[in-house]
Amino acid sequence: QVQLVESGGGLVQAGGSLGLSCAASRSIFNINAMGWYRQAPGKQRELVATITSGGTTNYADSVKGRLTISRDNAKNTVYLQMNSLKPEDTAVYYCNIHTVRSKLASYDYWGQGTQVTVSS
Repeated sequence: QVQLVESGGGLVQAGGSLGLSCAASRSIFNINAMGWYRQAPGKQRELVATITSGGTTNYADSVKGRLTISRDNAKNTVYLQMNSLKPEDTAVYYCNIHTVRSKLASYDYWGQGTQVTVSS
């Protein structure tokens, strides 16, 4: 069973930076995209950023210009560099790997979540 292991969360003051990483425990095939999602208390999980196998990125409007997603295909690892953090960025961050084997066969892997807390 593949596991996604996240690291890098923690407590930071507003305006500070944190870097998250997420590595798969073994090789994953048919990766279509990798991404980060977050869930704040009392809110639904929301997309933060995604990056396709070809390197195309997509960001939530609220994080554009502050957060940067990247990936290392050889290591099946996805990163999230977070700069100029705001208190509203406080949430549990989850990494995701979306695989597509065919039009009818897709699967999502999820990390266990890592807490990011931004103090004002």
